[in-house]
Amino acid sequence: MRNPAHAVRPAADPIVRIDGLSKQFPNGPLALDQVSLAVPRGQLLCLIGLSGSGKSTLLRHLNGLHRPTSGDVEVMGVDVVRAKRSQLRELRREVGFVFQQFGLVGRLSCLENVLSGALGRLRAPRFGVLSYSTALRRQALEHLDRVGLADRAFQRSDTLSGGQMQRVAIARTLMQEPTLLLADEPVASLDPESSAQVMDVLFRIVVEEQLTVICTLHQVELALGWANRIVGLRDGHLVLDQPVAELDEREVMDVYRRVEPGAGPAASPDRAGERRATRIRS
Repeated sequence: MRNPAHAVRPAADPIVRIDGLSKQFPNGPLALDQVSLAVPRGQLLCLIGLSGSGKSTLLRHLNGLHRPTSGDVEVMGVDVVRAKRSQLRELRREVGFVFQQFGLVGRLSCLENVLSGALGRLRAPRFGVLSYSTALRRQALEHLDRVGLADRAFQRSDTLSGGQMQRVAIARTLMQEPTLLLADEPVASLDPESSAQVMDVLFRIVVEEQLTVICTLHQVELALGWANRIVGLRDGHLVLDQPVAELDEREVMDVYRRVEPGAGPAASPDRAGERRATRIRS
């Protein structure tokens, strides 16, 4: 047994720097309000909070999908706010994105879906598995093996379960050879067992490759079980930023409390430690 909070020792230099980030959408609420954050290489960070708290908005600032109203965003040394289009294209090749909706082409095999993750580093489009090099096909099979689906390589992706589809989507992202992996509610539509499998894959990627993973979640138990660090947002404000080893379930659930006194759930901290102790098997 092991607690993942102690399994990864991130490098000191931040791969992501956010300073005073605010985002005001036209005719809408203030989605982010003066958020500052630094994320070191090799960390699995979970963003938690109620729907509308700013989690997804924050993620989309990291690869330039959103531009801030004010503040600075730096990813792998690139000033995302002031970057030219060519710089953003280069950055996005190193930033993988896993979405709640898997985005697979259902009629294609798992292997071809995974191979499509390499298109950003190829000069011409490809059609069919055999149009990719032997080296790329071997690499795609290795990534499918890492997510436990090597035996489904030639199966149509639309015949898979939701959890299997998400693991194929992660393998496809790994074909991109990212340095930073962003995951926006990757287990929101999955059952508990599939959710645990997906989070285990993300955790093992961090351990094996020292990738940085920033993942938005609603499931507090999953965040406590697999993350190294939890950051909580409420109404666009950063209200929690702690290593998992220093947290209990009650503190994390406080992020979900409404502004009104007494609203929102609170859970027993005693059960949180028990769950963390049994989350991942060596």
